Amino acid sequence: MGSGERIRNDHKNGEKIHQNRTICSHSFSDLSHVSPAIFVYLLKESYVHGTHKATLKFRILQQQVLQALQHRPQPGPATFVVHCLYLLPLYGPPYAEGFSHLLMSSLRRLQSAQRTPADSSQAKSLAAQLFLDVLTCFVIHEERILVKLLENFELGLKDIAEVICGSEVNNGGIDIAKACVERYIFGFIESQSYMTAVTLLEHFSIRQSGQSFLLRMLQDNQFKAAEKWATFMGKPMICVLVQKYLDLKMLKNAYEIIKQNNLRQEFPDAYHLYKESSLKKLAEKGCWDVAEIKTNNDRQLVEYLVYLAMEAGYTEKVDELCERYSLKGFVKVTGPEASPPQTRYLHLTELVIEDIIWVDEVDGLLNATSHIERCKVVGVDCEWKPNYEKGSKPNKVSIMQIASERMVFILDLIKLSTDKPNVLDDCLKRILRSPRILKLGYNLQCDLQQLSHSYGELECFKYYEMLLDIQKVFNETRGGLSGLAKKILGAGLNKTRRNSNWEQRPLSQNQMEYAALDAAVLIHIFHHVGGQPQPMGLTEERAKVEWKSHIVSHMGNTKPPLKMSKS
Repeated sequence: MGSGERIRNDHKNGEKIHQNRTICSHSFSDLSHVSPAIFVYLLKESYVHGTHKATLKFRILQQQVLQALQHRPQPGPATFVVHCLYLLPLYGPPYAEGFSHLLMSSLRRLQSAQRTPADSSQAKSLAAQLFLDVLTCFVIHEERILVKLLENFELGLKDIAEVICGSEVNNGGIDIAKACVERYIFGFIESQSYMTAVTLLEHFSIRQSGQSFLLRMLQDNQFKAAEKWATFMGKPMICVLVQKYLDLKMLKNAYEIIKQNNLRQEFPDAYHLYKESSLKKLAEKGCWDVAEIKTNNDRQLVEYLVYLAMEAGYTEKVDELCERYSLKGFVKVTGPEASPPQTRYLHLTELVIEDIIWVDEVDGLLNATSHIERCKVVGVDCEWKPNYEKGSKPNKVSIMQIASERMVFILDLIKLSTDKPNVLDDCLKRILRSPRILKLGYNLQCDLQQLSHSYGELECFKYYEMLLDIQKVFNETRGGLSGLAKKILGAGLNKTRRNSNWEQRPLSQNQMEYAALDAAVLIHIFHHVGGQPQPMGLTEERAKVEWKSHIVSHMGNTKPPLKMSKS
């Protein structure tokens, strides 16, 4: 095909698309002379020839359909939509499903604006017929459309009976309609379409199924359907559901149902079981402050939290809770399960750390910088107060720990950045940008990103030289730094204080030791590996090459100033 012919074909296609859009716009603006068949066809063409992405095209069409249904469809918008629903399955699943939901949602919005459409009576009768046609698979629609028909047109057994028995409906006709609907509901149950079955039972107020139906749904892990059914059946069935959840150790599900239905008196133990389970999970993550808030001053829960702190070896938290809640003479209660064996943790004395120095003034900062500049390798770590509000920004980095072979300096970044930002900036540049000092970290990217967000006004956190992320060297993500320390040094780190309040001043002695240990252990892991047997016969020389391949010489988006070379 020549270029001229291609241009002519492109031009024809462009004219065709423009013509289709013109026809669609004209037809949608006045539905008084447009049949449902033409409308559905034009709907499909508008979607096919749309140039936007699928989700945006659907939203635009939804607005157009809503406007179109206001433009005199005959005999009325609701009846017009039902006629369209009869036709849509002809276009196959991709279009039938999406356009059916589009039409039903548009009609719902229209009905909300116009409380009583003129064709509501006729449309209701036709919708009832469509409902039966879908039930019997005479018209193929997904189950959600079946449910929307019931909700949008408020169909009842009387409407179904009128379709089956004619306009004159008596109690016998209602029973026939009920039996017909029940037959198909049981079909949904057999095919495990429990939510559809429950919705139909609830909509038509059919309560013949009982506890066995609830147990069947639970056995098939259909918990939402089971909860909907129990709520419909009433308090006795809800209590059965809660007990089943408790038997299955699904404490959170049980607690939510208890809370929603005000059943705390009926299940007093379940409330505390769930709360204790939640506290235990928080304690395992080191979120002690959150756990304390979650106790809501409930003495039984506070005592359980003290027990958890004792198990974790978090003695200062035990003392703090006992003092705050006047728990004098608190005795550790042993649970039915055996206590876990005591885990051995690394201590600073094993790492031969001579001193931990708190730095919050200029003189101390200058002395620390002078000492660190004489080191070849340092460990670097940061701590910040955890933020427990979902979706909120993290708190500022509170402290930075820099460890040498024998010393650990803990820099109060909050105070130093406020009092002497220029001095802090200059000192940290000398350390972080020095090509002669190898800076070790664990998951360094997270710390560096947090420092940049916290102190974006400081230049020192925009560019780095000579970094080594220990995590990347070992490619070990499970267990964190504590797990790596246990693997390399034979003992892990006590992480119970990880999520403590790092903005309190002064820090507790335990916080100081925890922070120092996180930085100091990096140097020992680094030095220790060279003396260990290498995997797969890897020589010591080869091991050093492997380490060096992970060193990042330069990182950041700000280039350091040019330096004059020394003669």
